[in-house]
Amino acid sequence: MQTEFRKIVLASGNAGKVREINKLFADSGIEVVPQSDYDVPEVPETGTTFVENAIIKARHAAKITGLPAIADDSGIEVDALGARPGVYSARYAGVNASDADNNSKMLAELKGLPGAERSARYQCLLVFMRNASDPVPIITQGSWEGRILQEPRGTGGFGYDPIFFVPTHNCSSAELPLAVKNTISHRAQALEAMLDEFRRHHYID
Repeated sequence: MQTEFRKIVLASGNAGKVREINKLFADSGIEVVPQSDYDVPEVPETGTTFVENAIIKARHAAKITGLPAIADDSGIEVDALGARPGVYSARYAGVNASDADNNSKMLAELKGLPGAERSARYQCLLVFMRNASDPVPIITQGSWEGRILQEPRGTGGFGYDPIFFVPTHNCSSAELPLAVKNTISHRAQALEAMLDEFRRHHYID
């Protein structure tokens, strides 16, 4: 493995994402450090797609830290809402909205719809850049199918996890043990694909 890839900065200030990604990278030989360790400020996510936003964040973190960077942009798509909120998932109920605010807005918009019409999926796009001017970033994607519950359930996870029902496990994402979520989630799928790309490029064994 190339020495410069022993440490990668994660272009995120989301504590939940930091925990999930570090857990999944634990056996890779790579130390993933949050951008907050380097006082990297948040960068405006001005892209209109998950890929654009992830590239913006990875490039910003790499430029400031001088380290390779990995960034994810993720969100939830609800079919009954025309695939909204998508890239606006984190600020669905407003710029400074909390997870609870976003969940409440979604439940209100879907009020009265039966379960069969509440299909949804989490999407995750991951971008890895060797440096800020990397012309060929590695991009991977994962999606996780489910549906929106009528009310929140569970206290784990973050984001829309309390209202995202996982049919394969008959519970909300917030009710899943972290170890289980880390094997089936959209982020887990994208990270596994990223690790496969790292192996293909001989960044890890």
